[in-house]
Amino acid sequence: MPSEFDLIARHFARPTPQAVLGPGDDCALLKPSPGMELAVTTDMLAAGTHFFADTDPAPLGWKTLAVNLSDLAAMGAQPRWALLAGSLPKADEDWIAAFMEGFFACAGRYGVDLIGGDTTRGPLHLCVTALGEVPSGGALRRDGARAGDDLWVSGRPGLAALGLAHLRGRTVLPDDLRAPCVGLLQKPLPRVELGMVLRQRKLAHSAIDVSDGLLADIGHIAERSALDAEISLGRLPALPENVDPGLARRCLLAGGDDYELAFSAAPEKRGELSRLADELDLPLWRIGRCLEGRGEIRLVGEEGEPASVDWKGFDHFDEEQNR
Repeated sequence: MPSEFDLIARHFARPTPQAVLGPGDDCALLKPSPGMELAVTTDMLAAGTHFFADTDPAPLGWKTLAVNLSDLAAMGAQPRWALLAGSLPKADEDWIAAFMEGFFACAGRYGVDLIGGDTTRGPLHLCVTALGEVPSGGALRRDGARAGDDLWVSGRPGLAALGLAHLRGRTVLPDDLRAPCVGLLQKPLPRVELGMVLRQRKLAHSAIDVSDGLLADIGHIAERSALDAEISLGRLPALPENVDPGLARRCLLAGGDDYELAFSAAPEKRGELSRLADELDLPLWRIGRCLEGRGEIRLVGEEGEPASVDWKGFDHFDEEQNR
């Protein structure tokens, strides 16, 4: 049976060219670039809550890092470093090797060094702390939206939640939809490039990553910016065909696990954002606007009439959602 340190040396240790000192000592040593601030985020993934215990370890390794990089993307930060901590039921080297293959594939794609972490025996839990750099004073923040801003979202929110509904047996997706939905659930693509371009070109006033549901996360922008957010149901991405429309609409508005970016931008930036969508080959949807208010979400129908839904975003302590 390999020791903890054997496992670390064999599966977790890689060169760390961006660090002054990487794994192997009591601490890593980092040197931020001149004129940069550190953006730091951490997320925990627990078996049975965030993923099925029998999930393929390679895409799970990718997702474990990707969900943290999505937070950095929302602030327009350049990912640099990550720490990985986890508890494992046993020292299954085949599982660990596949998991780290996926983790390092994501790290390589986004230029991240793994600089340390910890392992212990216990129920399967995974926790990453990711660090990135952003120019001093330049980070995109949730509290930066302005009255009159347009509200935008990237990609295809709701598809990952449909993939989860399929895996849980709550729906049966047609063949042509099942693979992309389950793929986005298991191997999300953090919108790092989009976040950095929004910051660099000063295209957005605020941003957030969509992890707990579109309405819930835009609600955080509204609350922190002390504005109301009006969402036009007629401007949302088209619902997939051959799926129960009520389920599809719920997944779109409140499903979570999207790891897309929602952001606010001045109306005069519409042309630049349209061209950016083509440049990145990434759909960008203008779905609403920011209004003077008190941090509330307003929904309007296709004709501008008031609308409402009973759903909310994901809450880890909502017993009904976690059944």
